[in-house]
Amino acid sequence: MALPVVVIVGRPNVGKSALLNLLARRRISIVDPRAGVTRDRVSAVVAHEGCYLEVVDTGGVGLIDDQHLEAHVHEQIQYAIGRADLILFVVDVTTGLLPLDQTVAELLRPLQKPVILVANKVDDAGREPYAAQFEALGFGSPLCLSALHGRGRRQLLEQILARLGAVAREPPEPAAVKLAIVGKRNAGKSTLVNTLAGEPRMIVSEIPGTTRDAVDVRFERDGRVFVAIDTAGVRRRRSMSDIDFYSYSRALRSIRRADVVLLLIDATVAVSEVDLKLAEAVLDEYKPVILTVNKWDLAEQRATTEQYGDYLARVFPALPFAPISFITATTGANVDATIDLALALHRQTGIRVGTAELNRALEAIVASHAPSPRRGTGSVKLYYATQVAASPPTIVFFCNNPGAVSESYRRHLENRLREYLPFKEVPLRLLFRPRRRTGPQPG
Repeated sequence: MALPVVVIVGRPNVGKSALLNLLARRRISIVDPRAGVTRDRVSAVVAHEGCYLEVVDTGGVGLIDDQHLEAHVHEQIQYAIGRADLILFVVDVTTGLLPLDQTVAELLRPLQKPVILVANKVDDAGREPYAAQFEALGFGSPLCLSALHGRGRRQLLEQILARLGAVAREPPEPAAVKLAIVGKRNAGKSTLVNTLAGEPRMIVSEIPGTTRDAVDVRFERDGRVFVAIDTAGVRRRRSMSDIDFYSYSRALRSIRRADVVLLLIDATVAVSEVDLKLAEAVLDEYKPVILTVNKWDLAEQRATTEQYGDYLARVFPALPFAPISFITATTGANVDATIDLALALHRQTGIRVGTAELNRALEAIVASHAPSPRRGTGSVKLYYATQVAASPPTIVFFCNNPGAVSESYRRHLENRLREYLPFKEVPLRLLFRPRRRTGPQPG
């Protein structure tokens, strides 16, 4: 059974994003006192007493956007309420009934969908009488709560379930792969997500910085469920506003929770400091990554795929294992093949190899190039190795002098292991430990 969809609407700055976070019990939408921070549809699965529903946050109705994206925001609101099984109409008791609240009411009345009027920012019982004025909107008595302070969550969820009737009793099917789509501003991340979703799920604009939240979008390919995590475009740290910093933090969090990262590179401009910083963040988390070159239709007259691949090898020397995919997100060219590649990387990072196979590889590597110690640290001897984890593949090497293993030899060992083991295109985590007196030995 599909999850029922509950959509949060209201004028700007009434606390819609805070309400989504309250219901989901985690920070999903950016909450900021300035109006217009939320633009795209941001959703989360909410569970309550064995029932599951999808709650969707939207931008503010009547928003005056500093980047003139009002029409795009309104379009996203229309898509959201069109899919809604129930609507939460949020108003603010601290400001009272305003003309824009009437505008929202006029938008909802023709829909003939169930609506729960929610009076937000009722931080204590003393504010509850102020909510009565909103009965004039024609949606009955409002339910009072404080999204920021966690007041009224249970009562609202009980009303939602009572109004929905039939609700899903099973959680949604887990995603086969979670894909974080990261890149600098205007690389085409939202266009790619819309192509994957098969609908205008994200606002697409030539104006940099349109996306601010990290948005999860579920889609299916060949019967498998995927989640694409669209992230805000990252800019240089010294140019960041505080909202940019919130967005950047969410991009980093998206990398951490992803199975595979698509590092989206704009083929029409040079690789930048931002691209390099994102690659570093991916490496720090040991995530499989595809260097996804977008807008290739605009660049292929200037370079072949081989030439551009050589260019990426020079600018991303720490990612020699990462596969490269050339796509055009606007037309969908090579997008399906990129998803297939992401699935292959996900499978690859979950492989475990036996201790005997691993130590045969180690013996061959050491025979051709013995460990080189860091200066002044003494000699290094590698005795044996074992894989202790997958996703990422984590290999422990037992040796006489772990602190003496040089970084250059660690890189050499990692690169050579790819020649012997089925980890050709994913990062490896290599750890060095003193030899144990007892424990598994190679064989």
